[in-house]
Amino acid sequence: MTEHIANKVTETSTGLNFHFDNKFVRELPADPQTDNSRRQVMGACYSFVEPKKVKAPKLVAYSREMAAQLDLTDADCLSEQFTRVFAGNELLQGMQPHAQCYGGHQFGHWAGQLGDGRAINLGEVINKQGERFCLQLKGAGETPYSRTADGLAVLRSSIREFLCSEAMYHLGIPTTRALSMVLTGEDVVRDMFYDGRPKAEPGAVVCRVAPSFLRLGSYEIFTSRGELDTLKQLVDYTIETDFPHLGEPGKETYLSWFREICERTADMVVHWMRVGFVHGVFNTDNTSILGLTIDYGPYGWIDNYDPNWTPNTTDATGRRYRFGAQPQIAQWNLLQLANAIYPLIEDADALRDILNDYVGVYTDKWQQMRADKLGLSEFKAEDEELNQELNKIMQLAETDMTIFYRRLADISTENIDSADEALLSPLMDAYYSPEGLSKQDKKAIADWVSRYLQRVIADGVDDLTRKHKMDRVNPKYVLRNYLAQMAIDKAEQDDFSLVNELLDVMRHPYDEQPEFEQYASKRPDWARNRPGCSMLSCSS
Repeated sequence: MTEHIANKVTETSTGLNFHFDNKFVRELPADPQTDNSRRQVMGACYSFVEPKKVKAPKLVAYSREMAAQLDLTDADCLSEQFTRVFAGNELLQGMQPHAQCYGGHQFGHWAGQLGDGRAINLGEVINKQGERFCLQLKGAGETPYSRTADGLAVLRSSIREFLCSEAMYHLGIPTTRALSMVLTGEDVVRDMFYDGRPKAEPGAVVCRVAPSFLRLGSYEIFTSRGELDTLKQLVDYTIETDFPHLGEPGKETYLSWFREICERTADMVVHWMRVGFVHGVFNTDNTSILGLTIDYGPYGWIDNYDPNWTPNTTDATGRRYRFGAQPQIAQWNLLQLANAIYPLIEDADALRDILNDYVGVYTDKWQQMRADKLGLSEFKAEDEELNQELNKIMQLAETDMTIFYRRLADISTENIDSADEALLSPLMDAYYSPEGLSKQDKKAIADWVSRYLQRVIADGVDDLTRKHKMDRVNPKYVLRNYLAQMAIDKAEQDDFSLVNELLDVMRHPYDEQPEFEQYASKRPDWARNRPGCSMLSCSS
């Protein structure tokens, strides 16, 4: 079991020494008001604001991979100064803390100004490789964009965000990262279920890291207000900073920029579909301009395969953000960005063509991904029927998507003529109630497996090569909701061992890791309907 990091904190570091280059605040317009009052912020990309100091910060966990990218050593991360800084209690020289202004469409409706209501950007760091990273504290207190909220975060949501950010990174999925998670030593009151029964919970702060936290809503807000000079300033800044290969700003560059955003977004969503991740609140304010998974709120992982499942209680009726709808929602979100940047381009046909091309781009990536998951060298037109049938048989009974694909890799083409029971034997662990499979269900699944093996034989790939290929794209370990909840339960009793152990496990999601076999198990019965293990609210 991993030793508690909180017990290892020392002052052995020579001091945190970042190279800050805060281009965002240097080149873009600031909110002229400096008081931290809730308000509509006009004509500005951000407001200066400092993190709230907390009573008793204690380091719970940190990502050594993210730390290394920031040129931090283990000694740096275990120092008292690290804990103070990433709790919000100490500002380093060069930091210029601020909260971003943005708007967004939420659940399909324009919501107006939103902004960083509980996130404070400390500044932008340039590492030794010349890479730019923005350091952001989530849960660090009120900002002008907090509306009626307190700007704080609780331990349970912080654990979920910290672990999932790093789990997604190791799965090979574009994502914002997490450097650290720190307990504040203060309680935060939350109404978890919006049922009028708020309670005090432990507070925490996560340091999130990304090249940029700009999202589609960052551009929408200025168009909605007719602040087109600010819109152009922000778009030109984004291209120069994050898309410099596109060249000087101008109509053609703007169109190339939009096309690349569409392609990056398609990449991201294909990865979500590959591993069974559901964002849960895929609003335009939660859609990164860089094609990164951003804002881990009521997300979830598909346990039993169900394209209509959403992890978000707020979305339970409409299911707008259900698993199977994510590709279409991405295109809808990109349409809102096209509307936002139209005043800079004034060519609806060109923007429409790029949006239409998104369908082809996504489909090509999606088809190749499905071929990879099945261990095939390429996707052929006749494979569409094979995949459609697979989609059907995985819904005949509760089928664990992650386990199904890992077990499918174990079925040998030598067994193609075996009886149905023998053919299905390697797959039985993927079913939540294998005894509930009807004879008809078993025949349908076995028939599909036979057709699949015929396709594999025709592909000319031997079983071992196919298994190696499948195991590189079909993870054995994902951060199932019940695992995160188990870590939360322990952490709320001041035991952070499972947080750090899961962090270790999720570093190698495609490896067998026999010592951690228990974390590859199906969702247990006790977690089927338990809050935090099935659906979650937007509350944190």
